[in-house]
Amino acid sequence: MILIGDDWAEDHHDVEVQDATGRKLAAARLPEGVEGITKLHELIARHGGDDLDATDVIVGIETDRGPWVQALLASGYQVYALNPRQAARFKERYGTSGAKSDKGDAHALADMVRIDRDQLRPVAGDSEQAQAVKVVARAHQTLIWERTRTFQRLRNTLREYFPAALNAYADLELTSPDALELLIKAPTPAAAAKLTCAQITVVLARYRRHNRSAKAATIQTAMREQHLGLPEPVTAAYAATATAHAKLLVALNEQITELEAQVKAHFLAHPDAEIYLSMPGIGVITGARVLAEFGDDPARYASAKARKNYAGTSPVTRASGKSHTVQARYIRNNRLADALQRQAFSALRASPGARHYYDKQRAREAGYNPALRQVGNRLVGILHGCLKTRTFYDEATAWSHHAHPEPHAA
Repeated sequence: MILIGDDWAEDHHDVEVQDATGRKLAAARLPEGVEGITKLHELIARHGGDDLDATDVIVGIETDRGPWVQALLASGYQVYALNPRQAARFKERYGTSGAKSDKGDAHALADMVRIDRDQLRPVAGDSEQAQAVKVVARAHQTLIWERTRTFQRLRNTLREYFPAALNAYADLELTSPDALELLIKAPTPAAAAKLTCAQITVVLARYRRHNRSAKAATIQTAMREQHLGLPEPVTAAYAATATAHAKLLVALNEQITELEAQVKAHFLAHPDAEIYLSMPGIGVITGARVLAEFGDDPARYASAKARKNYAGTSPVTRASGKSHTVQARYIRNNRLADALQRQAFSALRASPGARHYYDKQRAREAGYNPALRQVGNRLVGILHGCLKTRTFYDEATAWSHHAHPEPHAA
């Protein structure tokens, strides 16, 4: 058996090769790319011998994606993607001074997979289709988060120099394309006050707004009301800032729409899509996000409990001395947790069983969020069973045994 610690950087990898006893066999700095992975294979062949099987090569690295990791998996090696927090705690056994080096990190990673790999999770062998879903689903969600941040910046800017715009475009929503076009067209109070109903109506018509005449009149009235102003140079500076944010929102809206189409296409092409879509509260986008984060390796989750723990929906028990508490699990995959919470909320309307289960938690004096987490936890278990047996969700079967719900998290 060969153990390898791989401390990666943007353009190189510091690696240490150990045998099963922890004896250091080699250490090297390898370049990124084909040249580096070729040299790593040579190191392994040199110290492992001709009869070494690829599955006897154990690699510890602090990432689970990228061409380098894919090359390691394609070679048949066992790859463990180590959480940086876990690795940092493991390194503390070597000393508390805080000293750090790339060679030392590679040594610690090799020791970690040699000593503790039974407690670690290997990189899942997800299919190419699942990896594609993960790439586009994460990118789509990231752009939505970025749009929210940009919107907040725009809103704060308008509040400081042009609060009338917030009132004028309230019915349109400030992130809508017609509101952004009007704001870019007239970014100052003086310019906005000169907009005519006809000009506003043309923009609203372009985006097929209903009751355009009434909406245009409301916007024009709001823009022409009396309000406190700022000196002209300051107003011009704010207007330039608001215009930049507005144009960025326009671009983000366009790219989000394009990526959404990619998310749908990749997700619907996956063989598990129909099973995910049969679940209550899951649409195409939510289903894509859940599939992306769970992956599709059939051997990744040994049980429904393992899937629930990874999802972060199952509670954590903390017992020490006379203290014994059950708490929510906050160290988790936040993207997956967000998608599952959306599913659980939607399932309250789509599934009578989910609604009844939620009401039972509330009757036990569980708060809104703990009760919703319990619904999500139950749905994760149901999903695990559906995927394992390759069957679609069935309302009667799913909620036939929930007389004794799990303890809710505080």
